[in-house]
Amino acid sequence: MSRLLRREAARQVPAAPAPERVLTAVSADGSRIHVELHGPEDAPAVVLAHGWTCSTHFWAAQIRDLAVDHRVIAYDQRGHGLTPAVGPGGYSTHALADDLEAVLAATLAPGRGAVLAGHSMGGMTLMAASRRPGLREHAAAVLLCSTGSSRLVSDALVVPIRAGGLRTRTTRAILGARAPLGPVTPVSRKVLKYGTMGPGSAPERVEACARIVHACPRKARVAWGHVLAELDLDAGVRGLRVPTAVIAGTADRLTPPVHARAIAAALPQCLGLTELTGMGHMTPVEAPEAVTARIRELVVRYVAVDGAGTAEKEEVA
Repeated sequence: MSRLLRREAARQVPAAPAPERVLTAVSADGSRIHVELHGPEDAPAVVLAHGWTCSTHFWAAQIRDLAVDHRVIAYDQRGHGLTPAVGPGGYSTHALADDLEAVLAATLAPGRGAVLAGHSMGGMTLMAASRRPGLREHAAAVLLCSTGSSRLVSDALVVPIRAGGLRTRTTRAILGARAPLGPVTPVSRKVLKYGTMGPGSAPERVEACARIVHACPRKARVAWGHVLAELDLDAGVRGLRVPTAVIAGTADRLTPPVHARAIAAALPQCLGLTELTGMGHMTPVEAPEAVTARIRELVVRYVAVDGAGTAEKEEVA
């Protein structure tokens, strides 16, 4: 192998290991949700919910690290990855909560606790499900990464003009844009980096995110974009009555830190807000060590070895 090829190979972000088991969870409306299971079955459990235009591949770094000594459960949101698209009425925050409950029921024994981590729309999924019996049964602790509960369109900074009606309308149009993304190119990588990642993000991580985002089917991207534009989950934040940690990038243009600060202030049991300097919206890919370490901390503190919630969790619930 030439020196150039060796250098290029070293720059690639390693893929997640192949799942030990794949199953299909059936949601309340009959939608079929693709679920992947990694790691020892009897190890402490972690459930990973990805964001808009992503897939289980987005959690590759976390899966690779955690699956050594955790039961890692990752799933594709409806219309993403290997989970099929649904009918026009099947895209809503209510559906996100239904799907999460279906995944939890299909993968965790009754009463088994887990750390639930959600990035972006995955965090919104956890907020939407905050009062659901399934979440309250299985969530020993929660990690919200780079997410928001409302005012996504008006607060986003992806359009570089001052706040106001024009910026809000332009951002709304971007979220619902029907144009195909096409292949990954130098220009599309530059655009994606500007909108979703920090200025210092490594080229291989930008490339990894671009390939994941560009693989999202247009139908799902557009449908969920419309849902996000009208998002209002503030009540869901207040209903998330489990120990919850929050992570945000200081350079996040999609869900700027103002969202993370508002969520942290509203959470009934906030474990603190970690602001990652210079990181953008894609924190699990941009700062994988920090995100994985926070998940591990939550597992140690709130999930017993047998999978049940620890006494500490039960005392504060």
